[in-house]
Amino acid sequence: MSQSFYNESNDATASNQQQSLNHGGHEVMDMHETIGEIIAGLNLSIILRPQVKDPELLSILDNQYNFTLGMYNTIVESFKTGHDPSVPTGRYEMKTGNNFQYGIKPSQPKKPMQNASEINDEIISGFLLGAHKGSAKCMTAAATETTNPVVRRVVADSIPNCIEMAYEISIYQNKHGYYQVPQYTQQDMRAMLDAYATTTNPLH
Repeated sequence: MSQSFYNESNDATASNQQQSLNHGGHEVMDMHETIGEIIAGLNLSIILRPQVKDPELLSILDNQYNFTLGMYNTIVESFKTGHDPSVPTGRYEMKTGNNFQYGIKPSQPKKPMQNASEINDEIISGFLLGAHKGSAKCMTAAATETTNPVVRRVVADSIPNCIEMAYEISIYQNKHGYYQVPQYTQQDMRAMLDAYATTTNPLH
């Protein structure tokens, strides 16, 4: 009995080890880049947090940091084990509305900072937006190179969360005039919207 249990235990251990090594070369490299990108974004939030002046931006930063930290742990666990993570992929929900203000208003030209003391909420929100965009791009590339089915699903399911967090930051920027959204004339917009038509000819 003890010998049988020993063999079964060894078989289970070998199976787990085999599953944890079920990764292709491109997958491993892209996952390292993805996880590094997430860490960079988390570290950036820690560095920038003491400089935030607007309570609204601070609340967004904290909510997004906490969610991203959980997402990071889920991705790392699935990558290391090759199995379903103990905490599944969550869904980020914005605390703000989704109304954009369209049009361009006069503003000062943007330029690089000359001194660290120039840091402000506009610059901080730009850093945060860039971090989410970078993570979304890395995850998209990694998901298309991943052979492990669990890791592929976890990473693919995390991409919409990066998009949602980036969208929340862009709404904040737009609300405060940091990110303005130009539009075409009504005539040109109508022409662009009507440039395509649906079809009803599926393959048989």
